[in-house]
Amino acid sequence: MSLGVFAGSSQFIAVGLMAGLASTLVIWLATLIVNLRHMLYAAALLPHVHHLPGRWRWLLGFLLTDETFAVVDSYYRQHPQAALGHWYFLGSGLAMYANWQGWTLIGLAFGAVFPQLQTLGLDFAMVVTFIAIVVPQLARVPHLGAALAAGAVAYVLKDLPFKLGLMAAVVVGVGVGMGLTRLRAHDKVKETAA
Repeated sequence: MSLGVFAGSSQFIAVGLMAGLASTLVIWLATLIVNLRHMLYAAALLPHVHHLPGRWRWLLGFLLTDETFAVVDSYYRQHPQAALGHWYFLGSGLAMYANWQGWTLIGLAFGAVFPQLQTLGLDFAMVVTFIAIVVPQLARVPHLGAALAAGAVAYVLKDLPFKLGLMAAVVVGVGVGMGLTRLRAHDKVKETAA
């Protein structure tokens, strides 16, 4: 699964739903909804990659993860006119991909040695990583609004089965983030026209 699905949260959710005997439709919808945040990432990076040929955009899209977005977005903010920024994007994405595949292989090879691995709380590492990525982004109004809305919905709907509350939170967060981004863009156009 790791070779073709380069999305850790999707893999964890899919495996959890498979273990819970969820239907294929629920698994597909869950992974789709969880990955909607990548639409925001792609929209944020589009000004830097829109000029690239389709094969480049497809490859970079495949390599776009939370961690890669954090690194590449920071790079483009520091180097807004970088003509070769897509190579930086590619390098970051390939490094993350190689890391993911390497640790997947280590897990496959040595996972059985640690039969009670889930008792170590390693799943918390994913949460901490996501927090480390999200917190610096909260200085921007659309990201803050999206995070607050998603957090509120996730809390209110936390008792729904199959993590449906989390999925609803993602949809609401993406919607709020996109709405605030459009509103800010509209306000900037009005300011420029005035």
